Amino acid sequence: MKTALTRRYIEAIPDTLLQEPLNFIFADHYRQRVVCTLLEELADAEALDAGKAEEVVDFLANDMARHVRDEEEDLFPLLRRRCASEDEIEAILDQLAGEHTADERLGRDLVVALGALSAAGTAPRIRPKVRQKMLDFARRQRRHLMVENNIVLPIARTRLGGADLARLARRMAVRRGVVMAVAEGG
Repeated sequence: MKTALTRRYIEAIPDTLLQEPLNFIFADHYRQRVVCTLLEELADAEALDAGKAEEVVDFLANDMARHVRDEEEDLFPLLRRRCASEDEIEAILDQLAGEHTADERLGRDLVVALGALSAAGTAPRIRPKVRQKMLDFARRQRRHLMVENNIVLPIARTRLGGADLARLARRMAVRRGVVMAVAEGG
């Protein structure tokens, strides 16, 4: 049985923040920005920092996948149902979903590449294609997060009601194996 990785660089989000699912998503976006910074540091380092690489791999393989499911399976469908036509959210959500698909592939590639580099003790700068993938991923993620933080989340705060947020919170908690009581809102 694999034990949980103790993280030094990427903070955990308190389970209690799941009571406020949009704030939890926002906090998770911050952690994704930390991962971007770690990827850039790893890409340019003279020697591989195995601890950083392990945290990034663990985050990409686990946390990032859960986060994308939060958005794709719950947040985006809620927004599609609740938003008014003047919100013009459909095209933005379609764009973000496409980016999720592309980033998921690139993230899997990075998990494999960083695992191989860690096993060999090789710095990413020795492998230019891997280094470029790391930098591309970080750049793409930052742009993606900017759209989600500045467009999607503010619209969600306006359009989603208490019951929507309670359902979102429950589903996110289940995805993380967290048991919590969430009152139905109005």
